[in-house]
Amino acid sequence: MKLYEFPPTRSIRVRWTLQELEVDFESVVVNMAAGEHRRPEFLAINPAGKLPVLVDGDLVLTESVAIVVYLGEKYPEKGLVPRDLVQRAQLNRWLLFAATELEQPLWRIARHKSVYPKEKRLPDDVVLAREDFAPVAAVLEQHMKDRQFVVGDRVTVADFVIAYTLDWANLVKLLDGFPDLQKYMERMYERPHAPLRIAKAFASIKS
Repeated sequence: MKLYEFPPTRSIRVRWTLQELEVDFESVVVNMAAGEHRRPEFLAINPAGKLPVLVDGDLVLTESVAIVVYLGEKYPEKGLVPRDLVQRAQLNRWLLFAATELEQPLWRIARHKSVYPKEKRLPDDVVLAREDFAPVAAVLEQHMKDRQFVVGDRVTVADFVIAYTLDWANLVKLLDGFPDLQKYMERMYERPHAPLRIAKAFASIKS
């Protein structure tokens, strides 16, 4: 398998899953800061010009959540994707919650603070996005009360996706009012196969 990645991005979710599975893979770093994701050779792999991309034989798979689910299903003996129908439904629920609720305010903040050209940035949308994050984080915090993992009593790919998303929120000071989520996120990153946190991943590409 080959993982096209850029350290600070959602690639972290896929790398984390691969490391937890303890399977061999080849890393291909695509430096987005240098515009390598817009080069024709990469666009031939993913026309959207986004990371991560997993290549496994003839399969070329994009979208980090789809990739981690695929990997969990490919190695069912590792238990990262539940086999029980109800727990599998809960896994899908929280993966979608992360992608559609938790992540969207964070991406709006990123766009209007650094991604968009300065003339297109809307500071008021940053304020609104920060306000939008709080109620959905409160839903997750209530769910995680007295829980170690997001689904069931063992780690799943949902934990890698959500822990990464919470680390992203922590970078922009959105977890200050959610100490339980912060503790959960930090506990996840203490796992022996955890990847670099986002801040360290950014530092690694600057050095």
